[in-house]
Amino acid sequence: MNRVVKNKKYSVVSLFSGCGGLDLGFKGDFFSLGRKYNHRFFEIKWANDFDKKACTTFAKNFNDPIICGDIVEILKGNYPDLFSPKMPSSTDVVLGGFPCQEFSLAGKRRGFRSKRGLLYQSMVETVKRLRPAIFVAENVKGLLSMDDGEAIKIIVKDFSSLGYNVVYKLHHAANFGVPQNRERVVIVGTDKKRNLPVFEYPNPTHPREKWIDLNQAIGDLAKKPEGKVSNHYWSKAKMFKGTQGNSIVSKDKIGPTMRAEHHGNIEFHWSGKRRLSAREAARIQTFPDNFIFYPSTSSAYKQIGNAVPPVLGWHIAGAVEKFLDKYLV
Repeated sequence: MNRVVKNKKYSVVSLFSGCGGLDLGFKGDFFSLGRKYNHRFFEIKWANDFDKKACTTFAKNFNDPIICGDIVEILKGNYPDLFSPKMPSSTDVVLGGFPCQEFSLAGKRRGFRSKRGLLYQSMVETVKRLRPAIFVAENVKGLLSMDDGEAIKIIVKDFSSLGYNVVYKLHHAANFGVPQNRERVVIVGTDKKRNLPVFEYPNPTHPREKWIDLNQAIGDLAKKPEGKVSNHYWSKAKMFKGTQGNSIVSKDKIGPTMRAEHHGNIEFHWSGKRRLSAREAARIQTFPDNFIFYPSTSSAYKQIGNAVPPVLGWHIAGAVEKFLDKYLV
């Protein structure tokens, strides 16, 4: 079945948006690592995040509105009207990379025993209120093994109880052209009340033998002076043996996972003379060079590490667009 309405734009509500990695993927129309990623037919109607610095970055890189505040309080109606405008009455897609550190294999893995670990419930409530045709949630690989697999079962059950076909799949970002060892769970639900079928995930585009290595991704930045390119500044933290992030990357391999909680301990460049710059981390996450992070290098590292790689988001968005074109009539 072909697109029923040519160039129809689907409305999106974005939660836990951060600096906007997943949002950029859904919007498309950007360059990354020498390739153009075409425009997608999605419009961000309402976006939200709690981190003021990430909201600043989002606002300066998009023309779309973002509300900076606690989604729990916003859903309670406890914010002044200035900070809690009505969400769109008709929403096609709800996005949400709900906070993942509590489920991370590299973190404390407190999961549902922490407030942040329960923030996914705000996404459940948003889906309940807005009744989108489809929702897309993203989280770390550790979610699948948290509490011996019970965490993902609870999340699927809560979304399913709203009347959605819910599926999840672990994706390796490198299989989609992201030069990074990043595995993420993507949870998708489609509305049973609209008789929508189960979602079909996009197929990988880069088999292992075609993974993009770091030399391809950031090799041109190796000898550029600090500050020569936007956000090309790096942590001056010294090497501390045996701690996370204190290793040297290999230029002929994909990069390590860009993390949010590195506290300056991002990996060292293959030259061994300095750590990776924020711009190099952004490249490894597939952000375009004209996407600027504010207000500092430390904040940029955190925002980049928290983000969904835009290129991975773009491929997911393509599958969502194809799905809606086919079934949402």
